[in-house]
Amino acid sequence: MGYSPADPGYRRVTASLFLAGVATFASIYCTQTLLPLLTRDFAITPTTAALSVSVTTVCLGIALLFVGPLSDAVGRTRLMQTSLVASGATCLACAFVTDWTHMLILRALLGFTVAGLPAVATAYLREEIHHHWATAATGLYIGGTAIGGMAGRLLTGALATLLDWRGAVAGVGVLALACGVAVWFLLPNSRRFQPTPLNPRALRENARRMILDRGLLTLYGVGFCLMGAFVSCFNGLAFRLYGAPYHLTPAAASLLYLMYAVGSFASTCAGRLAARHGSRAVTPWAIAIFAGGVCATLATPLPAIVAGVGLISIGFFAAHGVASAWVSARASRKGAGTGLAGALYLFAYYAGSSICGAAAGAAWSAGGWPAVVTLSASVACVGLLLALSMRGVPVLPYPIEPQPPVQG
Repeated sequence: MGYSPADPGYRRVTASLFLAGVATFASIYCTQTLLPLLTRDFAITPTTAALSVSVTTVCLGIALLFVGPLSDAVGRTRLMQTSLVASGATCLACAFVTDWTHMLILRALLGFTVAGLPAVATAYLREEIHHHWATAATGLYIGGTAIGGMAGRLLTGALATLLDWRGAVAGVGVLALACGVAVWFLLPNSRRFQPTPLNPRALRENARRMILDRGLLTLYGVGFCLMGAFVSCFNGLAFRLYGAPYHLTPAAASLLYLMYAVGSFASTCAGRLAARHGSRAVTPWAIAIFAGGVCATLATPLPAIVAGVGLISIGFFAAHGVASAWVSARASRKGAGTGLAGALYLFAYYAGSSICGAAAGAAWSAGGWPAVVTLSASVACVGLLLALSMRGVPVLPYPIEPQPPVQG
């Protein structure tokens, strides 16, 4: 049986994955708040500046396709720990670049080094946590990613105002390294991992199961739409808040990301609701809240924008937390290859970030904030339709866990 909330191991696992989420997503998105500063200092366009986020997520998506299957063969724990330390060091190195080409090279390298955590985390939780509590534990992990995204943006905003963008990126690198070291000592080794042979035949069979299933394919599409809509919205917000009529400083603009704390809470609550009422009931409502928040940001008053961002955070992190756990749960009922299914979900997720995030820069240049909202809301609505379509997909039964032999 896996860990339950009464076990000390459960608390170590959830604390470790929470810290891992903080480190990973602070590193990936630390430049998002700094886009206007990068545009000015490197004399580049908003679309080019957005590549500092997109190139990381593109390389992360590519790496996931290899790291996921690798984790099915060699294990989860050490891969996550190594990834966290390496990505923290890479993020720190980004603070010392002197030209845009080297920045993009290091940001691309960050995408490859950081892949070990998101590719493996939900599969690890599905294996090590009792299935009744796995969705809730995954919600806590996604909450950590929300806090990571918030901490990265708050830290970079404050340090960029006090120092410059280099000091801001360096601060996030130090934070990520500290979290990585903590996870190295705190995360329990896998107890229930069953290796899958790393050979072409096994990989083909795993890929066949994880790609040809209608439910999993639909959930991959949900992930693409969720992250695409989310990143396009926040990429555009950075430019909107720095310009008229707001003219916010980096520190003031970054305070908007405090709403991520609401998203972190929503993710944990959504995981519990999904355990009680089912993922099919919770996910569409979460995406609808997200889309409503995007539309609310069309209002000019700053309090209305803050409220809209709060709804965006609640809907996004709730939907992503439930959907990512849903992928691992469904994949685990189809046999070996859970790590590959998680990797395919996240590949689609980060493909949405890369494609729609870059498109947001072009939308901003072409039509300002209304064009960005149109892009984000349209992608979110496609995700809502996909989530609703899951109600027509048959539910797979849980595998029967082997029982220990009766003694005596």
